[in-house]
Amino acid sequence: MTFRISNVAKIAVATLFAASVSASLTGMAHAQTPTQGWYKVCTKQEDNDVCVVQNIVTASTGQLLTAIGLIIVEGKVNNKVLQVSVPSARTIPPGVNMQIDDGKAQRVPYSVCMPDKCVAQVPLTDAIVDSFKRGGEVVFTSMNYQRAANPIKISLKGFTDAFDGEPVAQSELQERQRLLQEEMQRKAQSAREKLEAAQKKAKETN
Repeated sequence: MTFRISNVAKIAVATLFAASVSASLTGMAHAQTPTQGWYKVCTKQEDNDVCVVQNIVTASTGQLLTAIGLIIVEGKVNNKVLQVSVPSARTIPPGVNMQIDDGKAQRVPYSVCMPDKCVAQVPLTDAIVDSFKRGGEVVFTSMNYQRAANPIKISLKGFTDAFDGEPVAQSELQERQRLLQEEMQRKAQSAREKLEAAQKKAKETN
């Protein structure tokens, strides 16, 4: 039964995170950009109702830096999981450190690493939810293969409303995706233009 519950949670977060943003988990060499904030998405998975309260952080290039999901599965099976996805090429076995404000960091161990990402998870307890609701900021820190820390700060503003409120409608979620994709394309175009201008200037001065 434990194996099946774990699979339900993994399927849920994989599906919902993939639907939220189409970006690769290949690196962290770019500046962190503002997130979409906290929001809830619910779906039906077999005989279970699955809701994920999530926040996704991307780089200016569109690369996904960190994805957080508080997953609640109810129905034929019942399970609650906190899951954090970070880029691949992480140091094993440290996992991801989660620190809320100035509190003590909690280690979230990796459950699986794939070519595009590593996923860490722990049971989602009432204490974790309460700390998210009371907190102002959460920092997720993973170690890359060079053993360098990669901290990602996320504001907890709006978390309580997302957790206790209604899920985002699919139409609204699709509109968010469209606007996010347009913003990423504009930033990518701007970066290309700046690079081309710098290269042109360098040639003219040589």
